[in-house]
Amino acid sequence: MNLPTPRKLYRGLRKMLRFLARPARRGGRRGGRVIQTYRGYGSRRSVFLIGRVFRQPGIGLNLKEGPLDDIVNIVRRTVRWGVRDARLTVTVGAASVDVITDRDGYFHVTLDVDEDWPDRAFWQQARLRLHPGRREGEREPVEASADLYIPPRDLDHAVISDIDDTVIYTGVASKLTMMYQLFVLKARHRTAFPGVSAFYRALFHGDTGERRRPMLYVSRGPWSIYDVLEEFFHLNRIPHGPILFLREWGVTLQRPLPIRAKDHKAMLIRRMLALYDGLPFILIGDSGQRDPEVYAELVEQYPGRVRAIYIRHVHRGSDRDQSIQALAERVAAQGCDMILAKDSLEMAQHAFRHGYIARDGLEEVRADCSRRS
Repeated sequence: MNLPTPRKLYRGLRKMLRFLARPARRGGRRGGRVIQTYRGYGSRRSVFLIGRVFRQPGIGLNLKEGPLDDIVNIVRRTVRWGVRDARLTVTVGAASVDVITDRDGYFHVTLDVDEDWPDRAFWQQARLRLHPGRREGEREPVEASADLYIPPRDLDHAVISDIDDTVIYTGVASKLTMMYQLFVLKARHRTAFPGVSAFYRALFHGDTGERRRPMLYVSRGPWSIYDVLEEFFHLNRIPHGPILFLREWGVTLQRPLPIRAKDHKAMLIRRMLALYDGLPFILIGDSGQRDPEVYAELVEQYPGRVRAIYIRHVHRGSDRDQSIQALAERVAAQGCDMILAKDSLEMAQHAFRHGYIARDGLEEVRADCSRRS
């Protein structure tokens, strides 16, 4: 690996500092409660959104923008904590609902809507209002907004993909490692599997090139890497969509031990299946964890809803091959193909044969895999 020059290293580290400081800086210099929102999704009948309320310290110094100001804001971000039992009003169009944060400051919103949005107005906004708290000086509400992806009416499929060992190598799924590669080395092709970006763009655009399918991503990682993954998706030209994590984990004063993630992935996917009721889905995962088993159970629980399952081959040993083959035979009885694929091209070839992507998309995947072979 070629090491960066001192000038390149400095520029990359400055970008990292600004990036890490951004969330705390968005909350203002005075400190207090702030709303962190994550990209949501929905239909013309219902929307879903996740967010978190933090309390962070203020800045008592009048610092100019620069490395020292970035470091101060990074410290503020590091020591902020979730606010439990905070009350928010979430409004989308003419509909609104009140929600209360949980013990870690998270809130989940499912809101029924009845909006006549233009068919190609894909991104809508939710408005959030955090009501005054009990502390002295918290008399003013805090406001924020969140983006919601609303697909077109003539939708044919939705796509749900795992992230870890499916889109990116698990070895780079830590915030610092990925940020170093993104901002200093710019080694994007070493963090994403070959052909992933092209394949996901092909799925997004569909067989006509104009579909704009919902692309929904789930991960076993913590919410703290959300912004890094968002930047990673942007730099790799992977279609934007909501990124949903299964748990908040890590050593914190509020939560010293990880929350168990058992069944959370299936729960999230069930929520998406319910929101896009009647719409067929394509599921993508890897063979290293329980994605094949989880997806097979969902196929049997929701007959006819899952058309294809793509499993990236990342395991070792023939026993796992045999168990996945047995699962593939099970789901075939429900009219679903489970493909254990060695690479993105194998997934794309199946998707093209079954009319899920266009030929141009297939050729783009082929070209990307060929360049990086």
